[in-house]
Amino acid sequence: MSLLTRLGRKDGTNEQLRVFAAREEASEERGEEEAYLRLKHDIHQRIVEEMTPAEQQVLGSLEPDPAEVERIINDYCQRAIEANPFAIPRGERPRLVADVRDEMLGLGPIETLRQDTSVTEIMVNGPKQVYIERMGRLELTDVKFHDDAHLMNVVGRILVPLGRRIDESSPLVDARLEDGSRVNVIIPPLSLVGPVLTIRKFSETPLTVENLISFGTLTGKMAQFLRACVKARINILVSGGTGSGKTTTLNVISSFIPEGERIVTIEDAAELRLQQAHVITLESRPPNIEGHGEITIRDLVRNALRMRPDRIIVGEVRTGEALDMLQAMNTGHDGSLTTAHANSPRDVLSRLETMVLMSGLELPVRAIREQISSAIDLIVHQSRMRDGSRKITYITEVQRMEGDTITLQDIFRYQQSRMDETGQGHGRFLITGLKPNFMDKLEASGAGLPESFFTEGMFED
Repeated sequence: MSLLTRLGRKDGTNEQLRVFAAREEASEERGEEEAYLRLKHDIHQRIVEEMTPAEQQVLGSLEPDPAEVERIINDYCQRAIEANPFAIPRGERPRLVADVRDEMLGLGPIETLRQDTSVTEIMVNGPKQVYIERMGRLELTDVKFHDDAHLMNVVGRILVPLGRRIDESSPLVDARLEDGSRVNVIIPPLSLVGPVLTIRKFSETPLTVENLISFGTLTGKMAQFLRACVKARINILVSGGTGSGKTTTLNVISSFIPEGERIVTIEDAAELRLQQAHVITLESRPPNIEGHGEITIRDLVRNALRMRPDRIIVGEVRTGEALDMLQAMNTGHDGSLTTAHANSPRDVLSRLETMVLMSGLELPVRAIREQISSAIDLIVHQSRMRDGSRKITYITEVQRMEGDTITLQDIFRYQQSRMDETGQGHGRFLITGLKPNFMDKLEASGAGLPESFFTEGMFED
């Protein structure tokens, strides 16, 4: 008999009683979920402890037979349920088998999220709170780990095959899974909520420019302009905030590079998926346990200059490697691409100044700005909007120095007008009518655009 029924007979139902009843129901649900987690944990432990050599061979195989795995786990689950027939409802038994299988062979409770193609990011904030990003929006899931040890077991399962470790002496790790997904782990004492695991997933099929146009990230005319700029070997910097889609856009812009060119990509964690035939992918390396053996992005940029590249693509500049990248762009490696964190095209120039100063060379500010203005031709700035969508909000030309200031000129920009009742944003892409100063480069490369292309106008998203 529910609390609402018991109290309702005496005092009648009212809002306060409904609140009490809701609390009781929520408490019962939490208790059932805790019991389920305990049972799943117990079965997992039992399998580990009681496995026969034959079962170990099946479960330890590099490519285990799914039917055999299902049979073994189902047998253990059936024995556990027979010992405690009221542990879970009958309808929950297939879920139990699937969850135990994920514990044994996958990433435990988050395995189904990892396989869900609509999920782009998984954020585990301690054992009892798991968020996901889907369609640009955050959602709290009902997925839970048993405790910190359970979560750390899954973390270990991720890191061990990658040759990485995490403990109190090295409490944070940034790595990449075999499928290209980026993994970040931080544990106590740095994290006060327990182990925190973040997985940024990547589509098995790289997005194309047509995909971005259909998503409303840019227009066909903007894509045509960027294609012409890449063909003309214009140096492009993609800027934006965290999660704004810089890497995706960089990957799409890179797809415009003609076949037959030698491309060297440099990243902390390799995420770019270029489709050209002649691509060399370089990835930085963190220091080992003793603190030795680190290979930085800056080391790789310097080395890339000796590899006869036609184009250098740096996944992201964060510190002193910005100076090496600018020098590469200024010494014959036209058409190079990179990304940087920033809030606006003007802000990214200030960020580049700071990064160059981090290289350790004491250069005058004016000299740094001259390097930037002569190296970077175009800034493509991307933003994550309030409704979760990603938009290229500025395509801005970097012009020249006027006094001590670098002048900028917007070619395209996005202007948001309103949010509707569903929270969806609406706006328009504007073409300013201003022609870039590198029109002669476009003409010389055969990628020239007609005068009418830059006629001022707007396009609704």
